[in-house]
Amino acid sequence: MRITGGSARGRKLTPPKSSQIRPTCDRVREALFNILGPRIAGARVLDCFAGTGALGIEALSRGADFALFVDQSLEAGRLIESNLRSTIQSPQASFERLNLATTPTLRPLTHHLPSGHGFDLIMMDPPYRKRLALRVLELIERDELLAPDGLVVVEEQVQEELPQAVGSLELADHRSYGESGIWLYTFS
Repeated sequence: MRITGGSARGRKLTPPKSSQIRPTCDRVREALFNILGPRIAGARVLDCFAGTGALGIEALSRGADFALFVDQSLEAGRLIESNLRSTIQSPQASFERLNLATTPTLRPLTHHLPSGHGFDLIMMDPPYRKRLALRVLELIERDELLAPDGLVVVEEQVQEELPQAVGSLELADHRSYGESGIWLYTFS
């Protein structure tokens, strides 16, 4: 696993020891960030089900201003901290331990942002086949976590069927990469 672009391009990420963490493969991550392009510069990023931190670290490497990593695992927190230290100089980043499968709200995550702002980019790579993407999409929409011109990126198993709309979030694009699918949501 390596960072595929930006200031940390080529730097290795420490892989997880546990099989409970499934990182986004380099090829899918690179394709995703090529799609996102200029949206990354200056962005405030939320990396849900962060695992190794690969998505958020990739965003920081490509010019994001801030990344908040969220995962329920202490192992993930340690792994993210280690990967940040080895890839990004002086990262503007935080880790929040939270079980996204059971939490009733995501609203407290906004305390990491300036008042009145949402995240410009929210990325999630939940465990496959657990129906967690839809649940978290609903929380993101209800708790108003996304900035008005923001984007939500969902990586899920390609066979998963995610809806065309979740409240005011509307599916803008869908791509397939082998076993992985990428869904992009914006405000309608």
